[in-house]
Amino acid sequence: MMEQLQKLVDRCRDCKQEPVRFRPSTWRPRLEPRGAAHVLDVGVECASGRSGDRLISRGDLLDLRDRVGDDPDGLRDLFVAVMIWGSGTTNGRGPRYTEAALSDTRLPAVLWTTRQSVRSSDLSGAYGQFVLNGVGRSFFTKWFAAVDDHDTGCDRALILDARVFHSLNALEWCSWQAAGTRHWPTRYTTYVSTMHGWASSLGVTADRLEWLLFHLNGHLDGPCPCASPSG
Repeated sequence: MMEQLQKLVDRCRDCKQEPVRFRPSTWRPRLEPRGAAHVLDVGVECASGRSGDRLISRGDLLDLRDRVGDDPDGLRDLFVAVMIWGSGTTNGRGPRYTEAALSDTRLPAVLWTTRQSVRSSDLSGAYGQFVLNGVGRSFFTKWFAAVDDHDTGCDRALILDARVFHSLNALEWCSWQAAGTRHWPTRYTTYVSTMHGWASSLGVTADRLEWLLFHLNGHLDGPCPCASPSG
């Protein structure tokens, strides 16, 4: 497996994670009633393509994280930005699911407690505590990754979504077998620790390896997508 991963890292060495395009006009009707439409100003306006579209990057999320501090409304805004970044223009259900989460009375407590758990390196606890309408593992692990402020020497939270899973399956790595249990919080923490171990051996960061698995989406033997004419 490590030989295969090394080939993937080498093959996609020049690939970079690009900002995600999103359409404020699609999100505004879902966010305005909840007082969160101002989050749509995050990122930068697209220089090409449909008028009004914007670009949001992982770096924009980290900048917002550092600005909001402990303010509950700020944490809500960061959560909305994470949902926007995770949805882009391809997940048409993202705005609806975000509205459902914003309507959930548990939202302030869930965002606060899970952020505290992540920052205390209790990823299993954070996983078990995150229960909100409309938000599943693919998105709440994005929240974990966004709020984690540990330095690179720690096992930082990583995203575990369907695309990453496709690549893990192609590597024939099974989370429940590696964890020795079907308990999801334990499986997630096992995934995070395993990825950090792999990344250290490969000479890359764990979030870089996570993104490569996302980027390849299980197609480990074909050309790297960023090398194709379509970009």
